[in-house]
Amino acid sequence: MNRREFAKLSLAGAGLALYGRSALAAKMPAVAFTRHHFEIDGKPAYLYSGEFDYFRVPKADWRRRMQLFKDAGGNCLATYIPWLIHEPVEGKFVFGGEDGVHDFEGFVQTAAEMGLYVIARPGPYQYSELHYNGLPGWLCTNYPELQSVDIKGKAIMAGSVSYIHPLFLEKAHRWFRQICPLIAKYTVSKGGPIAFTQLDNELAGIHIWFGSLDYNPDSMGFGKQDGRYPSYLKASYGDITELNKMYGTSYTDFAAVKPIAMPGTGTVIDVRRQKDYFEFYLSTVGEYGATLAGWMREMGIDTPLIHNSGGPKMVALYMDLVKKVGPGFMLGSDHYYNLDQNWAQNNPTPQSAIDAFCSLEALRLMGFPPTVWEMCSGSASDWPPPTAEDSKTWYRTNLALGMKGCNYYIFTGGPNPPGTGQTTDIYDYIAPIGVKNEIRPLYEVQKELGLFLKERPWLEDAEREYDCRFLFDFNMARADNYWKGKSAFQFSAGDAWEFFRKGALTSGLCASLSPAFCNLDSDEWVEDKTTPVIAVCSSSMSAAGQQRIVRFLKSGGRVLLAPVLPAYDENLRPCTILSDFLESPVIEENPGTFPRISIAGVINVLQNGASFITKTPPKGAEVLGVDEISGHAIEWSLKTGGGGEAIFLGFRWVHAMREHNRMMTALLSKWAGPLKVVSSNPNLWTSLRSWQGNSLLFVMNLWSAPMEGEILCRPAGKQAVNLGRQTLEPMSVKFWDLSKGMHS
Repeated sequence: MNRREFAKLSLAGAGLALYGRSALAAKMPAVAFTRHHFEIDGKPAYLYSGEFDYFRVPKADWRRRMQLFKDAGGNCLATYIPWLIHEPVEGKFVFGGEDGVHDFEGFVQTAAEMGLYVIARPGPYQYSELHYNGLPGWLCTNYPELQSVDIKGKAIMAGSVSYIHPLFLEKAHRWFRQICPLIAKYTVSKGGPIAFTQLDNELAGIHIWFGSLDYNPDSMGFGKQDGRYPSYLKASYGDITELNKMYGTSYTDFAAVKPIAMPGTGTVIDVRRQKDYFEFYLSTVGEYGATLAGWMREMGIDTPLIHNSGGPKMVALYMDLVKKVGPGFMLGSDHYYNLDQNWAQNNPTPQSAIDAFCSLEALRLMGFPPTVWEMCSGSASDWPPPTAEDSKTWYRTNLALGMKGCNYYIFTGGPNPPGTGQTTDIYDYIAPIGVKNEIRPLYEVQKELGLFLKERPWLEDAEREYDCRFLFDFNMARADNYWKGKSAFQFSAGDAWEFFRKGALTSGLCASLSPAFCNLDSDEWVEDKTTPVIAVCSSSMSAAGQQRIVRFLKSGGRVLLAPVLPAYDENLRPCTILSDFLESPVIEENPGTFPRISIAGVINVLQNGASFITKTPPKGAEVLGVDEISGHAIEWSLKTGGGGEAIFLGFRWVHAMREHNRMMTALLSKWAGPLKVVSSNPNLWTSLRSWQGNSLLFVMNLWSAPMEGEILCRPAGKQAVNLGRQTLEPMSVKFWDLSKGMHS
């Protein structure tokens, strides 16, 4: 049984079967997804989609532009279905018409005739630079009680509603009763082209991006015995006595508990209360998404349901959504490197690549083929300009890091319907196909990528070859939203998330490591001892996660732990399972003003974060690194029986110096076998992806200057391939098809 057959069997057993498959599909083959890839007609296929909003593109141009996308390798179109356009006056719904603005059915029928699948995106939210983010104006102005509010009761912004407010759900349900039957009429199982249906858009963004979680009292039920927030706390703590113990309070019942403002004073109690409200808020997002999904199913939509994370750093926020919506649901993300000058970078950079890598790997760990449901294709701003060259680099970078499908936002645009657009009257977006049907350089870039993918169908199954693994802690990734700074803890989870990305992972890539991620919350990685594991730890780690690391060490695994050992569990209760296993070393922050850190033979490594000393290492531990000023241990290793070994590195840094990547090489050299790829230039990052004897090596230069380096790679089951000295142009990604000896 090959891996693909095993994956299908496993998913079917878990209730996650190839959703969307139906014997009724007569016109267009079924589209499905497994945890590894998309399938069309039972065969792995890259989902190559482009945003094509029917209400903006003149109807007379639909076929011409669809054909252009098909010629570029496209097999799917996505479109918003804006509530504000179809219900301009409350209770009055408008569909059809000759101009195409309201003709959703005509658009779907045309796509089917052109042989293109459709992703339907009915909201309720669209965003898309529309007034009220796609909600009807009457909804937001006539019913102020359904607005989301901050903790002081102030409305967050116009067009930001409280998802689970009963009045909003009533109005949204009425909208779904109109649009969902139309979508259901044209699903693939019924011979139509609609292959996926998206519920809402970039959930939580409408609150978080504008400064606050939602504290609408009617939605959250503050002060009510059966309110959502009191009920959540009761389910979490069981008894009010236990909550009072954890909160240092004297509440008489759960209804009396109110959330506190963020950020608090930074005490353990404050962080615990902030975490509780943040996790509760995410549970309401999951409840809302599950409500929409339930409506869609009740109204006949049988496609897989999807949702798009609002960006790489938001993927971890949707764990509750994934769980509550259940089988037949798929999460993806949006990956933009530039939308206006407020972005940290205005072209693809190593920092944006790190974020994309974390996003794609997180989606893979959640059981989905890593997909970018909004891949930048133009920009909402004319300046800084989105260039074809930058976009080509971004697309190839995402592909190198594991992307299995994408939807370009946008492929083509046109005039906003009168009175609906936040920006200009023409929603051009500097898209590949302009409003006058002009073909821009970006189109050729997307066509080139489409041909590249068509020639290599095996790439849809390919996986990253790795020589080490990073433990990914979803709790740590979420903590960045509520746990800032050190606070009362030795090392906060929010700081650990920054160190994971900007320190350990960046240094690892610069050291020519080829990492993959493994999920701290899963047992899947524990039995694999072939490669070492790097565990970035904060003061908080789940009890189950600590136990998994201990089991891994006991059975012969090798783990690098940095920069502290956890002292609390995921609920911020004292928990020292991992530390106890390592003989309870006392870890202290290094008080030295100007320490001189030497680690694994690398002298005077820059400390631009913090260091932690162990005055008395565990019995039998070997000291490998010290602060030369104080003489105290910064790094030590301990054999753990069964061939296992732990290295503790009390050091946190932001990658800046060659010593940082040299340190990573030295730390793992005693454990790692030959590296999968070796680049003599730390500024050239690599990714080797293989499947059934096929291998593709990507080399990325995400800098504005040309780069050179010696490249050697070792695909599994093959002899090492020495590519010699290679030169990469500025802002470029080069690939070598090692099966064919080709490069581009």
